[in-house]
Amino acid sequence: MDYGIELRDQEAVVRLRGRLTFNDHAKLRVLIGEMAQNAAKRQVLDLSSLEFVDSAGIGMLLIAREEMANTGKQFMLRAATGQVKRVLTVAQIAKIVQIED
Repeated sequence: MDYGIELRDQEAVVRLRGRLTFNDHAKLRVLIGEMAQNAAKRQVLDLSSLEFVDSAGIGMLLIAREEMANTGKQFMLRAATGQVKRVLTVAQIAKIVQIED
């Protein structure tokens, strides 16, 4: 997994690319730290370039959500497609995290 962060006024858009699996745990921890430290009140994970996510990746997304809640920031997922969208749907993540198409 790779990522890039674009800051706009009160929103940070994080574009995840590639595959999100257990092997990305350390990278995601670094990303969560960056998200917690930037000034944006709204943290958006853009999943449009994410090709694959496994159950560990879903767990890490939920950790990111919890960490953002602990810092008083809004957290949402955006633009999931293909396998990633199917996994989010099956796991019913929309009941926990706001998801935009």
